[in-house]
Amino acid sequence: MVYYVAHRLFSAHDRALGARVAEHLAAEAGADAVFLPFCDTDEEDLVADVKGLRLYQLDTRRLGGLTGMIALLHGPSLDDGVCMEVGYAAALGVPVTILTTDFQTYDRAGRVPAWQFPDPLIEAVAHTVVRGGTLGPRTAAANRFAAFADRNESQIDAAVCQGVDALLHAPAPVRPAPKEQRGVYIEASPYTPDSGLLAAARSSGRPAHVSRRFTAGDPLGAAVEDWNLAAASCALVADVSGPETPPGAAILIGAAAARRQRVIAYQPRPAYTHAPGREPNWRNLMIQYASDLHATTLSDVTAGLES
Repeated sequence: MVYYVAHRLFSAHDRALGARVAEHLAAEAGADAVFLPFCDTDEEDLVADVKGLRLYQLDTRRLGGLTGMIALLHGPSLDDGVCMEVGYAAALGVPVTILTTDFQTYDRAGRVPAWQFPDPLIEAVAHTVVRGGTLGPRTAAANRFAAFADRNESQIDAAVCQGVDALLHAPAPVRPAPKEQRGVYIEASPYTPDSGLLAAARSSGRPAHVSRRFTAGDPLGAAVEDWNLAAASCALVADVSGPETPPGAAILIGAAAARRQRVIAYQPRPAYTHAPGREPNWRNLMIQYASDLHATTLSDVTAGLES
C-alpha cells in the first residue's frame, strides 16, 4: 500500500502544505504507506551525476505501484510536475484525489461555471475533487491579521481532512485494458491553437487527431474523448509552450510515459530552469525526462514521427 502526495515543490509554503497532508495521511495509513516527493527523495542533499534524471527515476518508480494519489492544485497556473504525476497515475488506473483551496471555477461562455480547473481534462481524469474554498469561522485573535491567518489555517485543516478521507475511501486501483495504439494524438496549445502541429504530424504519413476540448461546445465531454483518443495513439505530440507546460499537456505526457508511448514535446522557444546541484532542466524535470524528443521546429516533429 503506497499513497503518493503530489505537490508543487518550488516554494517553502508549498512544501510545507505537502508535508501537512502527508502527516495527516500517515496518521491514518502509517508513515511507511506515504511517499512525499522532495522529502523522501532527499532532494535538498541528494548528490547525483545527473540529479534531475535521478529525481525523475525515484518519483516514477513510486508512481508505478500506487494505491492512491492525492494531488494539490491551486490557482489558474497549475504546476506541470504535479499534473504530469496525475496523468501517470490515472493512466495506470490509480484513483486520484485532487485537493484545492481555490475558490474559482471556470467556463468559456462567461455565464454558468462548468468545470473546476482551467483545463477540464483535470476533472475528467480525477476520481474525486475536494474543494476547501471558503475561509474558516472568525476567531477572537488579538488583531485582524492574526484572525485572518487563523481563518486560512482552519480552511486548510478542513480541506486536508476531507481530502485524506476521500483518498482512503477511494476504490482499489484497476489497471485499464490496453488499447490498440495507432496514429498520433496532437495536444494543441490552449494559447496558440493553430501551431501547425496537426499538419506536421500528417506530413509524416500517420493519421492524427487533435485535442477538441478547448473549442468543443461540451468541454468536459470532449476532455474524456481527448483522454481516450490519446490512450489509443502510438505517439503523443504536445505543445508545451507557456509560462509552464499547460496542465492538460502535462497530464497527457505523464499518461503517455506510463503507457510507454512515444512523446514529442514541442516548444519553439525553449526556457530552462536552474537549481543548485541540478543540470539545467528544459521545462519541469518530470516533463523533460518523460519526453523522448524536445522539438523546436515543426520539421523536428515530422522527423521525430518518421524515425
